[in-house]
Amino acid sequence: MGESELKLLQGTLDLLVLKALVFGPRHGYGVARWIRDTSDAALQIEEGALYTSLHRLERRGWVAAEWGVSENNRRAKYYALTADGRKQLAASTRTWTRYAEAVFKILGAAEAEATA
Repeated sequence: MGESELKLLQGTLDLLVLKALVFGPRHGYGVARWIRDTSDAALQIEEGALYTSLHRLERRGWVAAEWGVSENNRRAKYYALTADGRKQLAASTRTWTRYAEAVFKILGAAEAEATA
């Protein structure tokens, strides 16, 4: 792993996949590419982890899948966000935002406070 790449925190991949699909259906490679490009290549999703996440989300009813043809004229499975998936994305976004704000608050605590 390069210095510019970050390891994904446990539980974030499903949230990132749901977010990638909010803009419309994508095949697996398109999801991974969107996450990589949007994170300025800081997050690289391994294929095995991505498809495990997509299948888990499909089992939960948060995404639906159907076969189509990719931009390379190849058969590909496209994943789309369901109504329940949109609700889950909203709930997970609220939770992760609260978590991140708490961590940033702690990280931003004044140095003088830590040495007192």
